[in-house]
Amino acid sequence: MPTATMTSKGQITVPKQVRDDLNLTTGSKVVFVKLPSGQYRIVPRTGRIEDLAGLLYDPTQPTMTIEEMNDAIAEGGAESGMRGLG
Repeated sequence: MPTATMTSKGQITVPKQVRDDLNLTTGSKVVFVKLPSGQYRIVPRTGRIEDLAGLLYDPTQPTMTIEEMNDAIAEGGAESGMRGLG
């Protein structure tokens, strides 16, 4: 299994096998997606938006209504607007 070590500056070198598997080249960007389990998935930004379909799906969570989604978005926006106002 490929591994990498983080430097004191928070940098890692992506192992060649991983770069090849993800088709990463110089200048490629990657996105770190946090999964419901708390783990992260590294997704090449060069991919298509369709590659992300179902990535955050959690079958243990009930389906939300549009109204519930709107409420959650509004609540998250209000909370982020309050950061730093201690």
